Amino acid sequence: MDEKVKATLKSAETEDWLDYHFVRPACYHLAVFFNRFSIHPNTVTIWSMIIGALSCFFFAYGSFYYEGGIGLTANIIAIVMLCIADILDCTDGQLARLSGKKSKLGRILDGMAGFVWFIPIYLAMTYRFYLHHGLEFSWLGIAETESAVLIATSAVLVLAFISGFSGISGQQRIADYYIQVHLLFLKGEKGSELDSSAQQQKIYDAMSADEPWYIRSFQKSYIDYTKKQEQSTPQFQRLLSLLHEKFGPAENFPASVRDEFHRNSLPLIKINGLLTFNFRSAWLFLFVLLDLPAEYFLFEIFVMGALTLYVNRRHEAFCRKIADSL
Repeated sequence: MDEKVKATLKSAETEDWLDYHFVRPACYHLAVFFNRFSIHPNTVTIWSMIIGALSCFFFAYGSFYYEGGIGLTANIIAIVMLCIADILDCTDGQLARLSGKKSKLGRILDGMAGFVWFIPIYLAMTYRFYLHHGLEFSWLGIAETESAVLIATSAVLVLAFISGFSGISGQQRIADYYIQVHLLFLKGEKGSELDSSAQQQKIYDAMSADEPWYIRSFQKSYIDYTKKQEQSTPQFQRLLSLLHEKFGPAENFPASVRDEFHRNSLPLIKINGLLTFNFRSAWLFLFVLLDLPAEYFLFEIFVMGALTLYVNRRHEAFCRKIADSL
């Protein structure tokens, strides 16, 4: 990878193979183009949100089994739009590092992008099941009646809600947190965007009454976001508290502690990468093209949920071990 591209990355260690070799270089050239026209990173994030959310209209079509070539084409358009949204979402961070236009709002917006994309997509997929459910009904031997369709669709809506809550909210939230934690021990506080709920609460409390309502709303939601990250990682919070108490900022942590943390964290970061967009969306696209969107919700709840639990348990275990040694 070109050194100029590397300079816009958080760290090569936190990038998966596809991002490192293809997505990030493409995003770098986009970032250079946007920077030439003084386009702000937050603007790129908002474009990403809009394109990703609008893809829901094309995800609502049945694919080839139900709607033939038109449906397949619509689903491919949806996939392309969501990939473009992800590329723009990656570009905004590289643009911020390239241009120096980093902002707290940008960090908050970046964390919200997945919600803005997937809430309408999951609702569209539920509506799609309402229209096209013949495969599932034939497998389960369910008669095609109006009441059966409404009950089944209600069940899929519940699955969509659980999937969104556990997947987009819970799984990706913890995945993003572990990336920032890894960067903290690798590069120190200046190289990480690890935020605490206490810090974010202070920022909120210091806001004046004249602050725009949407900024206050974003900040309030970000406080809740960071609190949930902390609640999921009690042993890491204990370790971090001990280290700050004994040594101050992360740059002062003993090299032996940082090395031990890095040695344990690096293998998990590779697995943690499976919880982010590329691996997750590849399965989404497969289920959508197979005309089995409802089954994707089950995959996200159980398979991705188990993977998240594994990463969390392993991370907490080695954090406990390091903390006990202190």
